[in-house]
Amino acid sequence: MKAKYTNPERARTVRLLRKLARENKAKVWRRIAEMLEKPVRGRHAVNLSRINRYTKPGDVAVIPGKALGAGFLDHPVTVAAFSFSAKAKEKIEAAGGKCLSLEQLASANPKGSNVKILG
Repeated sequence: MKAKYTNPERARTVRLLRKLARENKAKVWRRIAEMLEKPVRGRHAVNLSRINRYTKPGDVAVIPGKALGAGFLDHPVTVAAFSFSAKAKEKIEAAGGKCLSLEQLASANPKGSNVKILG
């Protein structure tokens, strides 16, 4: 049975990630698509303090859910998430990092190499 989503962006993102996983044999995108297919109550929300703890400068962190602004970030990190809170986006950019959507990161890195899944 085909999944029905009320959020068209979510459906488009899941479709793109599954397509890239098939074409490039990149299991990381398939896993992230599976995590995004969960209901909202089961999806991940990650605070900046956790991103700061588990990444090093220059890392690429993927959050299959929402990035939240609690905590601080003391090094530049590229963060790709399904959505960002306003404070999280502000703090990531203030630390010299970048905020990307999952679609942008998947298009730029179709093999899914050198990414850390947080959440």
